[in-house]
Amino acid sequence: MTKIRNLCVFVFLAGAAFAQSTATSLQSLIAEARQNNAAIKAAESAIQTSRYMPKQASALPDTEVMVQHFTVGSPRPFAGYSNSDFAYIGFGASQELPYPGKRALRANVAQHEIAISGAERNSVVWNVLNRLKLAYFQLAASQSIISVLGKNQQVADQIEQGAEARYRVGEGMQQDVLRAQLERTKLLNGLSMQRRESAQAQVVLKALLNRPAESPDLIPEALSARHIPGSDVLIAKLRDNNPELQVSAEQVSQRRAAVELAKREKKPDFGVQYMWQHTADNFRDYYMGTFSIKLPNRSRVRAAEGESQAKLAQAEAEKESRLKQMESDLGEQFAIVRTSEQQLKVYEEGLIPQSEAAFNAGLAGYRAGKQEYQGLLASFADTLQLSIDRERTLAEHEAAIARIEGLIGEELQ
Repeated sequence: MTKIRNLCVFVFLAGAAFAQSTATSLQSLIAEARQNNAAIKAAESAIQTSRYMPKQASALPDTEVMVQHFTVGSPRPFAGYSNSDFAYIGFGASQELPYPGKRALRANVAQHEIAISGAERNSVVWNVLNRLKLAYFQLAASQSIISVLGKNQQVADQIEQGAEARYRVGEGMQQDVLRAQLERTKLLNGLSMQRRESAQAQVVLKALLNRPAESPDLIPEALSARHIPGSDVLIAKLRDNNPELQVSAEQVSQRRAAVELAKREKKPDFGVQYMWQHTADNFRDYYMGTFSIKLPNRSRVRAAEGESQAKLAQAEAEKESRLKQMESDLGEQFAIVRTSEQQLKVYEEGLIPQSEAAFNAGLAGYRAGKQEYQGLLASFADTLQLSIDRERTLAEHEAAIARIEGLIGEELQ
């Protein structure tokens, strides 16, 4: 019994020392994650990579440089070179010229990759921030519950001491003392579970912040319930700012540009070639220019155009499907926020004050010998559980708001 009590005192003193350290605000962690998170840095690198694509897409095809060697009477090098005006060595170049407008359309298609990379970067940022907030709220809830357990530990000590005193004078039963010890052990078990959840949240936060695992643990600020705008305002923000919808919108724009390019691919390409052929000095040189037209295979370009139109229809359908899913997710989180707000009000204005009053009355009655021990313990357990449920509901409320912020792509104050 003494060992358990000493262990509880040690753990709760450690928790009190932890709580006295400086707390870190969520906003400062958000700024740090934007600066240091590895996934965000990778997404920013993807934007830089995509910036090179339009210039490549709009460039002319590679120029071809040629050397020709023509012999007469023998395959040996330069055979007939001095006695035949058919033998020569020639130097030339050829260049393919796409039909006017093709290069600009190809650049336009590639230009959308920059916009898509930027939208994907925003999506990655909000995904990281959402995970950061959820871990932060989990950590804050665990620390608050640890504080609740610490306060109730003192009350449990009083109950246990009262049970032991009554047992010694023959007014109580040994079962009451054992039950009091069991309640203390339950508190210790609950504390261990919260320590585990706190440690898990610490690991997630440090990874998202790109901090070393052995760095000092983070200390969250106490949570307070925030208020959000109405559902109509949130839905409008969702449609305008949702990061994933922005990715879909850019993909649709790129598909439209690809359709225009596929239509232009029906046009022929051109080619120019120039050759200078040199023979012996006693013969005149040859100069040859060539202009060619490359006619596209009509069945191939029609199939390519059909494919691009089908991909455009697919991108538009996926965008609409994603919008409906996002609106559904927003409605679900909005319902959680509103419901948890009502629950918090019930906890703070009704359940917790009433349970504390009932417990205090029961404790006074027990000390006066007018209250049964089982009823006192039941009242104590109810008060403790309601306080813990209130902290979890608050964390759930803030987590739902964090998910809404990720959906609308905007921080809510």
